[in-house]
Amino acid sequence: MAGRRLRVISRIVFTVCGLVSLLTAALYAMLQGVDLPYQSEWVIFVVALGLGGLFALLVAVARRAWIARVCHMDGDDPRLFSAPLKWLGGFAAIFYLVALFAYFASHTWNLNPQLMLALCPMYLVKMTFDPSPAGVFFLLAPMNAAVFGSVGLAIGLGSLALGARGRR
Repeated sequence: MAGRRLRVISRIVFTVCGLVSLLTAALYAMLQGVDLPYQSEWVIFVVALGLGGLFALLVAVARRAWIARVCHMDGDDPRLFSAPLKWLGGFAAIFYLVALFAYFASHTWNLNPQLMLALCPMYLVKMTFDPSPAGVFFLLAPMNAAVFGSVGLAIGLGSLALGARGRR
């Protein structure tokens, strides 16, 4: 029964992360880098966010047998969903803190916008207007955590798939 709960929770979390990544990609696509000093690389952000979101959604709706086959594991192995969920949680926690850093960093530090947009897609909101601390804590930082949670999911599944091939 615990394995079933883990699978359901994992799929819900994967879905949320994927949808948030796609929503963020759509926001970036609509803005098209307006008034930013680095407009030529703007499409990279949109593509990366979109691919991360699509991958997370694909994993969320894929059959367990397919995921197990790619990872060369048994479908009932608890690591099939727990390992990617741990990676997702780790990345989400780290990049939640990165979003808080991006918000509370002083304007006099002159942070590189290109780097900050890569580390914190929600930094775009800080560049365009100054959100409230409550908005950052409860909306922007969790959205950033979800976006990078998708990256953690991809790394977690990739490590399972490559680790299993190395053991063969």
